[in-house]
Amino acid sequence: MTAESADGRRAPIKVMVVDDHPMWRDAVARDLTESGFDVVATAGDGAQAVRRAQAAAPDVLVLDLNLPAKPGVQVCKELVGGNPALRVLVLSASGEHADVLEAVKSGATGYLLKSASTEELIDAVRRTAVGDPVFTPGLAGLVLGEYRRLASEPAPAAGADEPKAPRLTDRETEVLRLVAKGLSYKQIAERLVISHRTVQNHVQNTLGKLQLHNRVELVRYAIERGLDGE
Repeated sequence: MTAESADGRRAPIKVMVVDDHPMWRDAVARDLTESGFDVVATAGDGAQAVRRAQAAAPDVLVLDLNLPAKPGVQVCKELVGGNPALRVLVLSASGEHADVLEAVKSGATGYLLKSASTEELIDAVRRTAVGDPVFTPGLAGLVLGEYRRLASEPAPAAGADEPKAPRLTDRETEVLRLVAKGLSYKQIAERLVISHRTVQNHVQNTLGKLQLHNRVELVRYAIERGLDGE
């Protein structure tokens, strides 16, 4: 699996696998390597995961939540906070709603149960690498519902000297509206008849203009302004 590098060449997607069970960790790393990903590091506990991820700079972190030394959600929060471009796919045995929502709030791009097949995992890592939200069936609706709940909470009062929100282009607003409705980047590209990369560029430009860090914050922004219902 490849990603386009700065000079236009195709480079393997760099992945790091974090899990405290050696056999499971090694099996996932092997499956990813055999599928063409570049597994740049593995780790067996949370503190080790943070250190190695900062050194190895993966594109995608495949992360278990139940880790010794430091919990997975804290690992995700620290690493995404330091590098918003990092994509995190949680791979967990837990399908508890609280765990899913906590992972998303910490910055995870997607959440897959360990009962998923190897083919589903490979597809999830590939999609996570390009920024698509990937969730085990049944969890996506839960996450979108949480976005809506968060957006319904009172926002902090704006100061009198606070600058006006940056102006988005018509296309950026259109993409933002579809993101708020829960569409993947691929679905948005098909709907608007543009390339997947163009959708990514619009989202990144919008994040920059609004000074937001990830899709969770972007969806909340859109829902707060009623864009999900238009």
